[in-house]
Amino acid sequence: MTDFIDSIIAKAKQMPKTIVLPEGDDERVLEAAHILTEEKIAKVILLGEEEKIKAEFANKGWSTAGVEMINPQTSDRLQQYADLFYELRKEKGVTPEDALKTAQNPNYFGTLMIKSGDADGMVSGAAHSTADTVRPALQIVKSARKEMNVSSFFFMNKGNDTFIFADCAITPNPTDQELANIAMQAAQTAVQFGIRPDIAMLSYSSYGSGKGEAIEKVQRAVKIAKEMAASDEFKNLGIRLDGELQADAALVEKVAALKAPGSEVAGHARVLIFPDLNAGNIAYKLVQRLGGYDAYGPILQGLRAPINDLSRGCSAQDIVCAVALTAVQAMSCV
Repeated sequence: MTDFIDSIIAKAKQMPKTIVLPEGDDERVLEAAHILTEEKIAKVILLGEEEKIKAEFANKGWSTAGVEMINPQTSDRLQQYADLFYELRKEKGVTPEDALKTAQNPNYFGTLMIKSGDADGMVSGAAHSTADTVRPALQIVKSARKEMNVSSFFFMNKGNDTFIFADCAITPNPTDQELANIAMQAAQTAVQFGIRPDIAMLSYSSYGSGKGEAIEKVQRAVKIAKEMAASDEFKNLGIRLDGELQADAALVEKVAALKAPGSEVAGHARVLIFPDLNAGNIAYKLVQRLGGYDAYGPILQGLRAPINDLSRGCSAQDIVCAVALTAVQAMSCV
């Protein structure tokens, strides 16, 4: 593992959180649960058939001590969670019968555990689509602020260099207000994980060097974000934000001196906010594949409690990393 992930795991161990893993029938998830429990990174709740989970652990020679196992379909909490889901969604046409059926779905059951205060976060997606993980989160846990969209970010790490890229997975074509929201969420994420909240709002223009609606949107977003950064809610984070900036102006001091002289952020930005999903998704994959950076994510931000998605090609170690990141997020969630 990298020094970056080692530092995240060390932080998670300081205050172990309870994280639900809904895919208790997946061997990778079981291996991750074993590692997480043995190394005391998090308190794990596995959803699935208890006898099958115990048998898998026994076959591997692992102890189930410290691992909580719950079968959503037979749990004594099922009706309680179904009632909760009904209350949350009855105005959307959900009936009590619908709620009982939905609550038996492991991703919904796990999310309802969080809503009920029985868990701090959830990691899923080893055997489910992103939508299967994110939909219950948006329906049940919801955003921390009604006026803010939920977004995502990636940690891009290589050696001692760590950047935050946002949004690379959730919002296809954010408005100016949504871009500003993403920037503030990314600033909170940066502070939470010990990264300087020096934020560059990216474009194909620096300080008006180009023209067009796409650039004007970023310029408006910069203005909104600066006003938000100065508000009582965000002013104590120490945010420095600038834009619109081209990527080289945001990252390279010599280029910054030419394209954005006098900027507090240009040349050393650590948080990059992309103008749309095309740009963000392409950028993180290029930096990963050609630049040799490790990409950790997508990680959701802006929820009341952390729920994160896995790639279906993930390894057990990837799940351990995702749980550690989720546990750290849970330390400062409302």
